[in-house]
Amino acid sequence: MSQPTTYEIVIRGRASARLLRPLLDDFTIDHASHGVTRLVGDIVDASHLHGVLAHLTSVNAEVISIAPLDGPSNSEFRTDSSM
Repeated sequence: MSQPTTYEIVIRGRASARLLRPLLDDFTIDHASHGVTRLVGDIVDASHLHGVLAHLTSVNAEVISIAPLDGPSNSEFRTDSSM
């Protein structure tokens, strides 16, 4: 079994805990950026990622971006100070 990869998923709007309930155990949720919700968590394989995306689309969440984060697998947010 391979190592999980930490992903950042950004969705438009401020998603409620009720909407994200199935993801609360696997993701850290951040509403700090205006107008978006950031989810950061470990994805174990492609089927796990597809399941997360299936849930988000089933609740009509608009996914803005999905990206693997560099570095070791953890639930901390990456900051890009070089931008």
